Amino acid sequence: MNRILIKNAKIVNEGTIFEGDVLIEDDLIVEIAESISAKSSQCKIIDAEGNYLIPGAIDDQVHFREPGLTYKGDIESESKAAVAGGITSYIEQPNTVPNAVTQEILEEKYKIAAEKSYANYSFMMGATNDNLEEVLKTNPKNVAGIKIFLGSSTGNMLVDNEATLEKIFSSTPMLIAVHCEDETTIKNNLEKYKEEFGEDVPVTVHHLIRSEEACYISSSKAIALAKKTGARLHIFHLSTAKEMDLFTNKIPLEDKKITAEVCVHHLWFTNEDYATKGNLIKWNPAVKTANDRKVLWEALLDDRIDVIATDHAPHTLEEKKLPYLKAPSGGPLVQHAVVAMFEAHHQGKISIEKIVEKMCHNPAKIFKIEKRGFIKEGYYADLVIINSGLPWSVKKENILAKCGWSPFEGFTFKSRITHTFVNGQLVYTAFKVKEIRAGKRLLFDR
Repeated sequence: MNRILIKNAKIVNEGTIFEGDVLIEDDLIVEIAESISAKSSQCKIIDAEGNYLIPGAIDDQVHFREPGLTYKGDIESESKAAVAGGITSYIEQPNTVPNAVTQEILEEKYKIAAEKSYANYSFMMGATNDNLEEVLKTNPKNVAGIKIFLGSSTGNMLVDNEATLEKIFSSTPMLIAVHCEDETTIKNNLEKYKEEFGEDVPVTVHHLIRSEEACYISSSKAIALAKKTGARLHIFHLSTAKEMDLFTNKIPLEDKKITAEVCVHHLWFTNEDYATKGNLIKWNPAVKTANDRKVLWEALLDDRIDVIATDHAPHTLEEKKLPYLKAPSGGPLVQHAVVAMFEAHHQGKISIEKIVEKMCHNPAKIFKIEKRGFIKEGYYADLVIINSGLPWSVKKENILAKCGWSPFEGFTFKSRITHTFVNGQLVYTAFKVKEIRAGKRLLFDR
């Protein structure tokens, strides 16, 4: 039996922080108490030394690029980066090559992950204008949900047939996650800036091309359709102040039919950073203004926004160095997301309890993930120890994403992850990922 005792931890769970010990047996948490004795010489003891112990983060939106785009990243490389960053479970998106739009292709991704993944995994089923039959075959017990692109992004999976959309929304009992940007608005904006700049459109207008209006039109339509059909809707990577008026904090999360996510980059950067970061912070939806960022923070803290995620989407540095119109959107974030949020805590923006709520508890609740996202007896031992006073700088040599760069390069974080456990196995320690592929397929209580 694998038996590990974590001593002297500041345990963060369900809105409280308390000092205590956690006993792991095999893949489960079996005891949480103020003080636990080892009772066996076979028990490995890890002294948390008064540092924070949090549930492993659950990233509900990543693009790990396998199959078909593995020169950018793959399940092995990106899940390694995830566990080094304190993310122990991820939900990956369908715009790989081929797109995961049939049950057969979807299951192929699960087979790859079963062999390669260091973190727990699930894969979204992709919807298109003509695959409703395949979508309806999706098993709600072992697939996270259905993904619909209402704006085109990497992979060209745009669903723009309104009759098809209504059919998917009205006939799918599963959670539907959407990327919301209005294609017509974006195309019109792009033409306007091409007329002004020719083919040398600067990245500094990215947020004006993929504009607030493009986001709001699409999000409001998706919400109206969800209300009309009764669908369970989750809106990914919200980026504007205007969209925050569409969401409520008046009801408990468990009762919400429409939930919202914000990504680390929209909480961290603003359009002013394009001048120095360029295409490295080119994402879809775009990083917007300082006021947008301010209102996103307000909505996160007052619970109109339910989840913090990454939209981790690596591209090579060579691709990112292309002119704006040719450079792809997306960037690597899983290794630095948790410590970036701890940095926001150091800046007085958010409590550690709230970080855990938004990155661990709420994704588990929204997707109804079985026995994960909390530090509870009987739950899987997905755990992370964080030293909030151990500064380190992001450098090329410590970046684990296959693409080898980060928008945080050169930044010094005040907090550092020291240990990551996945299913009771210590997969990251001494700032190295061990060769233990401990990830399991996520299951859902529905």
